[in-house]
Amino acid sequence: MKYLHTMVRVTDIDASLDFYCNKLGLKEVGRNDVPAGRFTLVFLAAPGDEEAQVELTYNWDPEEYDEGRNFGHLAYAVDDIYAICDSLMKAGVTINRPPRDGRMAFVRSPDNISIELLQRGKALEPAEPWVSMENIGHW
Repeated sequence: MKYLHTMVRVTDIDASLDFYCNKLGLKEVGRNDVPAGRFTLVFLAAPGDEEAQVELTYNWDPEEYDEGRNFGHLAYAVDDIYAICDSLMKAGVTINRPPRDGRMAFVRSPDNISIELLQRGKALEPAEPWVSMENIGHW
């Protein structure tokens, strides 16, 4: 058995690709437009880890989706939790659970899918402004 991908339904493909690719740093590795089924599948992966993918499913006909809380979250190991959180924050992404411990943070996609960011290796030393930041919303 081999892990292939996790599917997440999205309501705005452009906003989702901006978040996952331009802000979070994933790369598009495949795309399938299915006119007969009226949907588009976009496959994303972290650079250098193309085998573990996220499949964004965009249904062309509008649908309302729940917040995604029952889904759980996607998790990515990062080289510098402070740098990625700073970059995301500067790009307008809310850091719902700041990396106060130098190890873990949570953000949300435009469709409210929780994304867990974990420091690769040992936790970084606690540092400001992260240590003093409060949680925002939930994750």
